Amino acid sequence: MSVRLLLVRHGRVDFESGVFRTTARGRQWDPPLGEQGLEQAGSLAARLELMDPPARIVVSPFQRCRQTIQPFLQASGLTADVVEDVGEVYIGAWEGVRFEDIISGDEELARRFREQEAMFSMSPGGESGTQLRSRVVPAVEAALEGIEDGTVVIVTHGGVINAYLGHVMGIAQDMFFLPDNASINTVRADGGRREMRFLNDVRHLTDPQAFAPNLRVGILRGPKEASSRVSRNQSG
Repeated sequence: MSVRLLLVRHGRVDFESGVFRTTARGRQWDPPLGEQGLEQAGSLAARLELMDPPARIVVSPFQRCRQTIQPFLQASGLTADVVEDVGEVYIGAWEGVRFEDIISGDEELARRFREQEAMFSMSPGGESGTQLRSRVVPAVEAALEGIEDGTVVIVTHGGVINAYLGHVMGIAQDMFFLPDNASINTVRADGGRREMRFLNDVRHLTDPQAFAPNLRVGILRGPKEASSRVSRNQSG
């Protein structure tokens, strides 16, 4: 038996938000989901509803993550554990500052962006990649503890997903890919072994009809009835 770990990035946020929250790391930007992010949360819920109920759900305390999983919690009647250590990386003086303003006039930051290098560790007073992994990896492993079979869902942030998957895959870089909003990244946990299965799965966003209730009914009807519908359509 093995456990399937789904690391889900939150939906797209309202970039005009000026909301902050205070964490053990400092004052951090805490925007809600924007309109598109709320739609993404609904699509995620439709997909999760097709799966067996998760054995455990963990969510970052930031409201964009809680809002991302909320439609599924409402539909399923399940609850989520809020875990501070899967919260967003702390970027110090850059918290709440527009990205284009951060790199404007700083050629080294602009170069890092162009060369696909992590930038958050350069933020004044922010977390380093080592510090991020040191809290993220134990938090994710704690979520898996005691689960022998089934699915564990963790709704979190792009930097956190990179931190854990970098640990699993033996990648030293702080950031090695950019998870899409509401994407699912899957790891198989079998005893002490961790195996990467799928990165940046967004089929519920690109092909939402595949997870729609009416399609589920069609699938359950089976191929015989489906073929009869095709015959009737061709004859008409």
